[in-house]
Amino acid sequence: MKLKIENLKFKIVFFVFLLFVFNFVHSAFAAETNDVNAFTPATGNFWQDLKAFPKVSLDDARKTYFNSNNLLLILMAGGGSIALHDKADDTIAGHFERHRSLPKDLDNITDLAGSPGIHFAATGIWYWIAANKKDDLNIQRSWVMARALAVTGATTLMLKGIVNNDTPNGKEWAWPSGHTSSSFCVASVLDEFYGPKVGIPAYLLAGFVGYRMMDSGDHWASDVLFGGVLGYVVGHAIAGEHKKLELAGFEILPLIAPHSEGPAAGVTLAKEF
Repeated sequence: MKLKIENLKFKIVFFVFLLFVFNFVHSAFAAETNDVNAFTPATGNFWQDLKAFPKVSLDDARKTYFNSNNLLLILMAGGGSIALHDKADDTIAGHFERHRSLPKDLDNITDLAGSPGIHFAATGIWYWIAANKKDDLNIQRSWVMARALAVTGATTLMLKGIVNNDTPNGKEWAWPSGHTSSSFCVASVLDEFYGPKVGIPAYLLAGFVGYRMMDSGDHWASDVLFGGVLGYVVGHAIAGEHKKLELAGFEILPLIAPHSEGPAAGVTLAKEF
């Protein structure tokens, strides 16, 4: 009975959140859309950039969530997360509980490497070194990384606070996985900056972080699924600026297709030759 109540709460809260997002997006589009993608570069002066950071981050959030493709991908990930939560989370968590695969040292290292705090700290060091060297390229890149991590982190924390469900090992604030969302955000930004030679290994590492979160019992599969998609979408939206959402050179587009049991939603990959 408790599980059914938690599932119902999960669905209702997520539905209310979606209604809020759609209402907010509709109002914002009606009021103003021209400056959503405006780029605000870093100056290399810490205090000036820190002062500008909140407004820039809000603009980044608007740019990310006002894009219909981005929003639809996130909503579909939410739907997939709900399906996992209802039908497969317990089974997957039970499997991992019976078959722990990561040694303790590797588990601890992966947990640390996937920590949002570590990502912010590394980005701060990156910015500090670039600013001292007056390296404008890396000042801007570290600035973009910080902005993407901020939007990802704020969204993740907001959803955690709203849903507030427990992890398989009894911890609070399970959905979505902050380690996974932050790791995929980092991977997406690095992919935008350096291409697949860096992006693909970064995605593999982010995926391993997600695996570790399930293997340790720190998260349900549904937490990891939504966290990964959230970080991916936010990272590409902010680091890519006006670029389309792509994977290995293919544009990612939402797909609604007819099915014998009703319309089916998914994604498709498109490329012009």
